[in-house]
Amino acid sequence: MQQVDGHAGRLKTEADEPGWEVDPDDDWGVAVVATVGRQLRLRREAVEMRAADFGEAVGYGEDMVYKIEAGKRIPRPEYLDRADEVLAAGGLLAAMKEDVRKVRYPKKVRDLAQMEAKAVELQLYDPLNVHGLLQTPEYARGLLLMRRPAYTEDEVERFIAARVARKAVFERDPVPELSFVLEEWTLRRPLGGRAVLRRQLEHLLVTGRLRNVELQVMPMDREEHAGLAGGIEVLKFADGLAMGRSPAVANGRPVSEPRQLRILELRYGIIRAQALTPRESAAFIEQLLGET
Repeated sequence: MQQVDGHAGRLKTEADEPGWEVDPDDDWGVAVVATVGRQLRLRREAVEMRAADFGEAVGYGEDMVYKIEAGKRIPRPEYLDRADEVLAAGGLLAAMKEDVRKVRYPKKVRDLAQMEAKAVELQLYDPLNVHGLLQTPEYARGLLLMRRPAYTEDEVERFIAARVARKAVFERDPVPELSFVLEEWTLRRPLGGRAVLRRQLEHLLVTGRLRNVELQVMPMDREEHAGLAGGIEVLKFADGLAMGRSPAVANGRPVSEPRQLRILELRYGIIRAQALTPRESAAFIEQLLGET
């Protein structure tokens, strides 16, 4: 769908829509978006403005206005800002951006981000892709577009936004200790094109220089590899508790029982010992960058 943006003087595409679709399985998210939509409608009706006129004022179609007010679309922050201005709400509508921000990402990703935000140490191994916390937006898009059956553009945008938001873990104070093991082949596959891969490799080099980050590469020529049973995530918290997850343990469900955590930590420790050291890994990535 395309329509003219009267304020910016450009052609809008579907990716410019003022919100994402609501995940029907996210009960809390559905309730929040329904409440926000109802407040928008009540405010618009209070000033006796028709949906068509309001849509024209904010630069979107009448149909999209109705979808947001009905709780079928999650409004973007700029939509709420513009609505607050047009409806002279005195900041009341714009203040809902924080509530909307919490539900704009898929529930699965949101729950993971909340755990990462509390962890003081993260041990992460993904055998299939560059780990989500390390992905550039361009690389994430290239990866998401490979999915079959294909994600909708709306879903792609939501997942990219969610992965970018998760990067806040690198900016926390105090910062957590982060350990990553990456597979060589994931650093060679040019998802999205070679320019995208180059920027991804450059990003890895920058991230690997952070004092709280250890980044290691598992070369393809290793004759022994303890990670063939699948990825590993181990998150440790300040109170001494921990949570882990791996397809090889409890069918991928989060586990906190000491015996199961010991298995995950044992496997992760062996994988790290088999991989290149952080210094060797940085040199290896620089070599790949020169070949790309």
